[in-house]
Amino acid sequence: MTVDQRPPDTPEAPDAAPETTADTPAEQGIPRQIKLVLGVLLVAAFVMILNETVMGVALPQLMEQFSVTAATVQWLTTGFMLTMAVVIPMTGLILQRFTTRTVFIASLALFTAGTILAASAPVFPVLVAARVIQASGTAVMLPLLMTTVMTYVPADRRGRTIGLITIVIAVAPAIGPTFSGFILSQLSWHWMFLSVIPIAVLGLILGAALIKNLAEPRAVKFDPLSALLSAVAFGGIIYGLSSLGEAAAGADTPVPPYAAISAGAVSMILFVLRQLRLQRTDSALLDLRPFLSRSFTVGVIMLLISMAALFGSLILLPIYLQNVLGLTTLQTGLVVLPGGLAMGLSGPIVGRLFDRLGPRPLVIPGSFGVAGALALLTLLDQDSPTWFVVVIHVIMSLGLSLLMTPLMTSSLGSLRVELYSHGSAILSTLQQVAGAAGTAVFITLMTTGTAASLDEGSTQVAAEAAGVHLAFLWGTGMALVAVAAAFLVKKPENAPAEGDAIMSH
Repeated sequence: MTVDQRPPDTPEAPDAAPETTADTPAEQGIPRQIKLVLGVLLVAAFVMILNETVMGVALPQLMEQFSVTAATVQWLTTGFMLTMAVVIPMTGLILQRFTTRTVFIASLALFTAGTILAASAPVFPVLVAARVIQASGTAVMLPLLMTTVMTYVPADRRGRTIGLITIVIAVAPAIGPTFSGFILSQLSWHWMFLSVIPIAVLGLILGAALIKNLAEPRAVKFDPLSALLSAVAFGGIIYGLSSLGEAAAGADTPVPPYAAISAGAVSMILFVLRQLRLQRTDSALLDLRPFLSRSFTVGVIMLLISMAALFGSLILLPIYLQNVLGLTTLQTGLVVLPGGLAMGLSGPIVGRLFDRLGPRPLVIPGSFGVAGALALLTLLDQDSPTWFVVVIHVIMSLGLSLLMTPLMTSSLGSLRVELYSHGSAILSTLQQVAGAAGTAVFITLMTTGTAASLDEGSTQVAAEAAGVHLAFLWGTGMALVAVAAAFLVKKPENAPAEGDAIMSH
């Protein structure tokens, strides 16, 4: 089984030295059709991933409107990431069984339908369901984008290209609060979705007209048992973690948290064993051979910690800024805007530096930056100045920028070409699991710390500040693990040589 088997009329592989034109010197080696496809995929993915954290600033308002607790309202974010974690493991198979154009249209159509439903949601459960539909479409887009880059972009240009993808993965979620803060300062929360519908529809029309098929679909076996085990494994673990937050707030949960986590863990073991068996015949739902690469494994561990810190912070900061410091939704969005812009501007620069220097000179200072920012966040209290929060968030954003592009590029670049789609699916799945787990754990710690502080006689504001402090303290401990792992990162030695990525099989 291979990833790249194209019909004769598809564009020539970039590693086979296709013709380039003088008017595109910065993109020599990348055929025009590939650049067009990448452009459409980047824009679509940006809009879709933006919605992953667009609810952050709106959570306090939604808690009041729907009369739900902080632990319950987090499902608008956790449910989104949970759905992605369940769907993404199947994308390795999806990208092989269906054409690029079909996958793109189905993905963006699902996202558009979910956005329309969210804009008209009358009650909280409907809004959660709409987020699940949105996530079902979003889940496929990012692996499609990553696999296209790894298959068709020359190795010496992948860093700068994946630097652009970093904007999608990290910047879009980072500016989600700013986008929603601006909307909420003028309009109701429904407009967070209504404003996106025209862009989604336009992207669907343009994609259907412009995107051509880059690969020939093949009949790949689908194993229903693997899909079931995957859903129970990832779903059980994330549901259990999220339920811990609800339980800490005193809410009853349909399934006891530890029972869900245990069921998820057992299913995960069974899922892994089944994939190890099926991959012998190239019929695994999610091929796990990428983990045989040391560079891939170390990169995945560091990305998991980074994503947990990013999404945990993104959900806690709006709650802290509004409930503790008393900022408006617009002010909250503006506080995190500089960090999002810093990450966006630095992404392509970091990509070019990676192409020249390799991962370690970037990853080590990046890990220290993230750990240092989380340590500084533990100093926040009810009297902290807003500018201090802005500075810390910028430091964290720059640190994450130094981490994400090198880690993704070196991790996937260490794999054989036939494992690109599975490696991308693994990376995307675990990023979502880490994000959902980070969100759930941070909220649980905040809720627990707040409750303990209230029991000691603190005011509500002081108690919430104490809860935020506890959550960021644990986040700092997690980040220190990434600092240690950063020294193990190295440029992959077994990456396909230029010219071999497409032709090696």
